[in-house]
Amino acid sequence: MLARIVVPDIESLADQVDAGFGPGDWLTVDQARIDAFAKATGDDQWIHTDPERARRESPFGQTVAHGYLTLALAPALLSKLFNVENCRQVINYGIDGLRLREPVLAGSKLRLSGKVLNVRRVPGGAARVSFDLRWELQGARRPACQGKAVYIYFP
Repeated sequence: MLARIVVPDIESLADQVDAGFGPGDWLTVDQARIDAFAKATGDDQWIHTDPERARRESPFGQTVAHGYLTLALAPALLSKLFNVENCRQVINYGIDGLRLREPVLAGSKLRLSGKVLNVRRVPGGAARVSFDLRWELQGARRPACQGKAVYIYFP
């Protein structure tokens, strides 16, 4: 069952420490999305973009999503699970301890879950929030990706 957190304002973020959320809805990472990411980033290695060659030569037997594509899905997936109201801007500050643990094969389904690790106030009334995020991969025993994402919420 989807656990979504809606925080009424930045001042209330501290109340969310240790709160878990998700898992979210499944998102299919299809070949079209992989190809679009390859085009946008210039990372067009055959293991991502050439299904025939990947079928013949890849240890996975098919194309796989870029690790950075999996990571790049975080803001969109997180916004459906964790929302701070009365906030004018959110900045992705980075990810600590990122691990790409399982390959995301073309056609795989991912969903996000996480936990609020800590909240730190910063000058100007903003708050820096650290999350433990897990990109779950349907049918896998380990997450596809895991890391500690840091976002800054501005009033």
